Amino acid sequence: MSVFDGQRLPSAVFKLDTQRLPRGWYSDKYFFNIAQLLRDLSEQGYTFQGTGAPGDIDPATIHTGDLEVEMQWFTRRTPYTVIAGVDEALAILRENTGYEDDRGRFINTFDRMRVEAVQDGTILPYSGDAEFVAPVIRMQGRYRDFAVLETPTLGALTEASRVATNVYNVLKAAKGKDVQFFPARFAHYKLQALHGYAYSLAVKAYNKEMGGNSGLFISTDEQGSWWGALGGGTVAHAAIAAFLGDTAEAMVQFAHHRPLEIPRIALVDFHNDCVRDTLEVMSQMFALYRMEIEAGRIENARKYVLFGVRADTSGSLRDVSVPPLGDPQLDLGVTPRLVYILRDAIDEAWKAWNVPLEWVEAARQWCRQVKIVVSGGFDPARIRRFEQLKVPVDIYGVGTALLSNCTHCGTNNDFTADVVRVKLNGDWVNMAKVGRQVGHNPLLEPVSVPE
Repeated sequence: MSVFDGQRLPSAVFKLDTQRLPRGWYSDKYFFNIAQLLRDLSEQGYTFQGTGAPGDIDPATIHTGDLEVEMQWFTRRTPYTVIAGVDEALAILRENTGYEDDRGRFINTFDRMRVEAVQDGTILPYSGDAEFVAPVIRMQGRYRDFAVLETPTLGALTEASRVATNVYNVLKAAKGKDVQFFPARFAHYKLQALHGYAYSLAVKAYNKEMGGNSGLFISTDEQGSWWGALGGGTVAHAAIAAFLGDTAEAMVQFAHHRPLEIPRIALVDFHNDCVRDTLEVMSQMFALYRMEIEAGRIENARKYVLFGVRADTSGSLRDVSVPPLGDPQLDLGVTPRLVYILRDAIDEAWKAWNVPLEWVEAARQWCRQVKIVVSGGFDPARIRRFEQLKVPVDIYGVGTALLSNCTHCGTNNDFTADVVRVKLNGDWVNMAKVGRQVGHNPLLEPVSVPE
């Protein structure tokens, strides 16, 4: 499914609209117009009548309607892009390159094209000079057969690569700590599979490049549908409300009824008192854990191992466990001081449980393995600040920052496709607009004809 295993996702994964894609439904209209113009010229037997033909080539031999071109797709995000969306772009080309015959039947001509592409998950640098680009896809063939596919292929590359690169940058800021992928509520649901796939590529790219061991944490099943993973998550604020605000009871019932493979992560900011809610959850969960162990029900005891607590304090509130200090604005939301206070409370919670001597070490270890998850407005800059201060965060939950597409903050993603050469009398002739030229990328690999 990527550079990490050398496999490409099959076309069926993307559920392409093969009825309307080749007819230009998803394309900027000018691509449809040029495709139709070239078809008409071909049917009329038109040969070039302009003045741009090289001096040694007879214009009468240039059949413009059937002109073969070389097109390259490339990224323009500096200083690098984590490439994603190549497999989907290739699927679009593979299934929709061609033409309609006189009876309205679609004739696929992808097997007549010469196509090369990089693998998803590749990291490509870009200096900012559009004359020196590294193509992610290169395709040679009759232009009118794939002219209308420029828009959807660029969209697939741009959307997926933006998310993948944003995730990669967040992981760098977090120094490889786990990042929970929470952008589902901030984008149309039909984008979840693409976004989740991009996230998975970024995590793998970071682990490969940086020698990290970050895990994969998605929030919906659809986000993992292209690569075979399922979503996970915590108890929602709404669930706590359903238990009349009793965070501990909500968590106990969650732990009792949900499968063991779902991590027990308590959401502890419902009352804007993360420490109090955390200690109540821990006390009740540990009591049940101890009861099951003492009864010899070791497997059942695993239900009551608290994986972590998540602080999601609103940016307009100061958690009551954080004493006011200096500028009140610095105390709002999930702050470094809140996390330090919470970590100390978690580590020392066992001291209030009055456990027998033989349980002291087990209680201490049960507490210290509880992780802290933070969420609510985290982006690379804020995460870097937390890491510089050595705030004891274990996992960052990130949402909107992973979808960011902002020029001044460096998250704008821009893919472009250019015709850079044309085939005249069997030879490839440079034909790029001013400021562009044929790009070179040794990572390009030949793409097989229909899978």
